[in-house]
Amino acid sequence: MNKTNLSISGDKFLINGKLVYEEIGAPENMRGLLMNARFIQGVFDDKIDRTRFNRFGRVFDPEKNTDDLIAALPEWYAMGLRAFTVGFQGGGPCFTMMQDEIDNNPFTEDGLSIDPKYLARMTRILNAADEIGMVVIVSLFYCRQIHRLNGAVAIMNAVRTASRFLREGGWKNVILEVANEYTVEPFAVAPIVNQPQGMVALIDIARRESGLPVGSSAGGGLVDEEVARASDVVLIHGNGMTRQQMVNCINKARRFAPGKPVLCNEDSQALSNMQAHIDMGVSWGYYNNMTKQEPPTDWSIINGEDRFFAWRMAHSLGLDPEPIPEEEQIMLVGLENNEMTDGKCWPRVAALYPEKIDFVDFYRDNEHLGRCYDDPFTLGYIANWLQAPCMKAAGEWEAVIHMRDGSIIRRTKSVRDVGSI
Repeated sequence: MNKTNLSISGDKFLINGKLVYEEIGAPENMRGLLMNARFIQGVFDDKIDRTRFNRFGRVFDPEKNTDDLIAALPEWYAMGLRAFTVGFQGGGPCFTMMQDEIDNNPFTEDGLSIDPKYLARMTRILNAADEIGMVVIVSLFYCRQIHRLNGAVAIMNAVRTASRFLREGGWKNVILEVANEYTVEPFAVAPIVNQPQGMVALIDIARRESGLPVGSSAGGGLVDEEVARASDVVLIHGNGMTRQQMVNCINKARRFAPGKPVLCNEDSQALSNMQAHIDMGVSWGYYNNMTKQEPPTDWSIINGEDRFFAWRMAHSLGLDPEPIPEEEQIMLVGLENNEMTDGKCWPRVAALYPEKIDFVDFYRDNEHLGRCYDDPFTLGYIANWLQAPCMKAAGEWEAVIHMRDGSIIRRTKSVRDVGSI
């Protein structure tokens, strides 16, 4: 216990008194960062009907879900990941499920207690992270579950209850995130969360009761001055933002809270955004909804975006990862059985260096289905973190990838009939 002690010095993170990544001889610009990933469903369950999550060729079990995450941590650690976010109320499997129909809330209505099964799963994760040398960003509230707490007093109670659990557990490898994107519209039912003054009060309660560094993320590209000043760690999200918009957000956060660390703990799988954050000296949070937020989750480093993120991170840290063969650096993904459900699929092109791609055309059975110009290159692009499904997967697929140097690369995949909607 307490093998991993997080501390903060100015705008840098330290583990056991040393700048993060100093122990591996990372380049100076990487030392003191906390590269992280959104593993928000680490303690997930659905009290209404968990059998709905028996899909992707797997059976969902909340205990196995947690154990599988723990089992995957060494693989991620070896590639340089030093932190990940897990939420008591989880996040949205928003590609496939109506989120309001899920009950993933461990708090009682009055906020005075937490489901012991959730506490046990969170305990296992925190202990495993402590053992291996990783930090857990523990998020308390999610917008689609907050209505299950009965008003402001219950929400304050829940902050106290969770914070005391963390203090009594003695963990020193935790950053506490009061709410995931407290500014988004569904949080309007809870003004104490949704408004800056209320959030400042909740941050103060969390800090006092937990003894841990505290912050709270706003929606993509947003940062509030009062909340930034009240935070120990200024948490930001990059959802839907261009690189320039995120640079503007980082500059604003630094102006609001000079000398404090700025940490992005949710962006997308757009690896060009990661590079922009590194260039700004800001920790980046990898978020891939399809591979890491749709239960049952495969927490390992999956071939495709996961592998490319892990490699780019390791390379930036000077870890000298094994080279990825050139022919494997661009892939057509989202058409595997373990990423399809109800006949729907989410085709996309994953690339080790998406900056080299100009645009991608998608075809099925020689029919042109769409073009995407932005990283990540998805069919049905809505935002960098969100894409609409294709309602039929079966057929002969081709991605025609137009590179910025004028060359064209083709990737194909044959999908047998798995049904359609």
